[in-house]
Amino acid sequence: MRLTTKGRFAVTAMIDLAMRQHSGPVTLAAISQRQNISLSYLEQLFGKLRRHELVDSVRGPGGGYSLARLARNVTVADIIFAVDEPLDATSCGGKQDCSSGKDGKSGKCMTHELWATLNRKMVDYLDSVSLQDLVDQQRVRQLQEANNQAQNGTVRVNRMTNGAGVATACSGNAAAQPGASATV
Repeated sequence: MRLTTKGRFAVTAMIDLAMRQHSGPVTLAAISQRQNISLSYLEQLFGKLRRHELVDSVRGPGGGYSLARLARNVTVADIIFAVDEPLDATSCGGKQDCSSGKDGKSGKCMTHELWATLNRKMVDYLDSVSLQDLVDQQRVRQLQEANNQAQNGTVRVNRMTNGAGVATACSGNAAAQPGASATV
């Protein structure tokens, strides 16, 4: 039993969307490029996510996708189930016909309850992890990577102008400085 690329890609794309939707709708082409996921595959996944009311779509210029609910109200289980990802460790698919005796009668195999319990625990765990939890983890990871780069002396220095048009050098986010604008 394993999670297929369908579930992995759906969760990854939803994290990307949640991290970037503050600037307006996010295009699937942009997610495709950042996450190296086929655009046509994303279109299929987002069709399912939209039908399950996890995302909203905006058509036309400036269009794209945004979350239909707050990230804290979307769980990994919601995403996985929306894209029809099976989470089943039983060999019978939960039908309880995983064993056939010599008499031809079907029933549960000896390990059915073990795998059924694993299924419940997986669903419980995925239901306990919100999309916001994953976004927060990703932002912490990005900050740690930026700190590591700064400590290793690999910080990119951007040329900035302060509000008076005077060029200054700084590393970090220009948006954090009032009146500053970045030039590349």
